[in-house]
Amino acid sequence: MANSLFDQLKKSGLVDKNKAQKIKHSQYKNKKQKSSKGAAPQMDEAKLLAQKALAEKVERDRQLNQQLKEEAERKAIAAQIKQLIENNCVEERDGDVVYNFSDANVVKRIHVSEKIHKHLITGRLVIARLGERYELVPMPVAEKIKQRDEKYIITAEHSAEPEQDEDDPYADYKIPDDLMW
Repeated sequence: MANSLFDQLKKSGLVDKNKAQKIKHSQYKNKKQKSSKGAAPQMDEAKLLAQKALAEKVERDRQLNQQLKEEAERKAIAAQIKQLIENNCVEERDGDVVYNFSDANVVKRIHVSEKIHKHLITGRLVIARLGERYELVPMPVAEKIKQRDEKYIITAEHSAEPEQDEDDPYADYKIPDDLMW
């Protein structure tokens, strides 16, 4: 039993000497290629490419899911703001007094009653944009809307006094609150 497999096959006549040497030589080459440090087997290369492709796909899927999530959040916030404005808008605002305001560097005007005009001047009411129309909402509701998205609020902060310049020659002349422009 000390004889190798090749020796046994040679004795039985199944394999000749030349064929045995070729097989030994090919086995030696395969062993040498596997043990060499510089060359990586083909199977590992394919695995690496597959893993890289899988990692890229996972990253693309993650980015797509993040974009879809952000879009859903934006839609939810827009729906919340729309609901806040529609539920809390002032219904009886029509009147004879014209109130001018600017929206995106364009002067707009709405007709309001005298009482509503005073509330707008003092800052109790604020103008909010809802699509293409403008609605009047109370200041606490406007604060809630501002927390979600500031672009829906047109006017606010009326009660704050403008800063006074020390060298202003017209500092003694106050602008009346009921001045309409």
